[in-house]
Amino acid sequence: MNGAALLARLGDLSDIRGRIEPGKSLREFMWFRVGGPAEVLFQPADEADLALFLKRLPADVPVTILGLGSNLLIRDGGLPGVAIRLSLKGFGGVERVGERRLRAGTGIPDKHLAARALEAGLSGFAFFHGIPGGLGGALRMNAGANGSDTSARVIEVRAVTRQGDIVTLPVAEMGYAYRHSGAPDGLIFTSALLEGIPADREAIAADMDAVAEHREKSQPIRSRTGGSTFKNPDGGSAWKLIDAAGCRGLRIGDAQVSEMHCNFLINVDAASAHDVELLGETVRARVFETSGVRLEWEIKRFGVFEPGREVTPFLGL
Repeated sequence: MNGAALLARLGDLSDIRGRIEPGKSLREFMWFRVGGPAEVLFQPADEADLALFLKRLPADVPVTILGLGSNLLIRDGGLPGVAIRLSLKGFGGVERVGERRLRAGTGIPDKHLAARALEAGLSGFAFFHGIPGGLGGALRMNAGANGSDTSARVIEVRAVTRQGDIVTLPVAEMGYAYRHSGAPDGLIFTSALLEGIPADREAIAADMDAVAEHREKSQPIRSRTGGSTFKNPDGGSAWKLIDAAGCRGLRIGDAQVSEMHCNFLINVDAASAHDVELLGETVRARVFETSGVRLEWEIKRFGVFEPGREVTPFLGL
């Protein structure tokens, strides 16, 4: 990968206001604290800046959206093309729209969104208090917890296409299902119109405290992790299958299945992305051997492997 060569190909970018960095390490942005560099990292100033940049970007250059890096694994060989990270400064605003609605930028952390909903006296957002990452990722994967999910709050989503056009999708066009959105992969979500339920602030705060207490007791929130690793299979729990397969505490290099919650993989010291992904595939294989269930990754994995350190997906899935 040659970031300087890619920038030279893009030509004059003097009217782009965001930060453009070739060969930028992505490790500092990843919750796992692993992974290689981006060929080019772009952090746009705002939606208009993002749209202009994408209009200039040749169609054959791959684009990857990083979000806040919580549910993401970047492989050690790095990320070809352009990685785009939406900053809190440019995409983290929240405004009240009428009695029940908020318009929020997708760069806002989920926990901050829950706090802003509390300030507005709107319930239905407390579950966000326990979800790592940002609103953009929550919209893309229909993140959820405590019996609710993102789709329950969405009215419409604003996005920029790969061609640089700005579009709005009503919730019916988002194609939501369990931990899934059917929205086109090329869309970059920039904001969302969300609706809550007016409620007493003390009651909302109590719900948020309950979410925080549950997470504190049951999840390794002080470890370097990517959140829940695998989707729950129909009618089951991934962590129970992993535990039954004898994988609690299983370790490869410095990557380990959490002792506290075994659907979390953690970087205990100096793990590589290779360690984390190989551990995940090993868990998948052992779960299949003991239960016949093929766990599906919830964590997104992007980038290229280092030569000689490839990870073969379990049964090619």
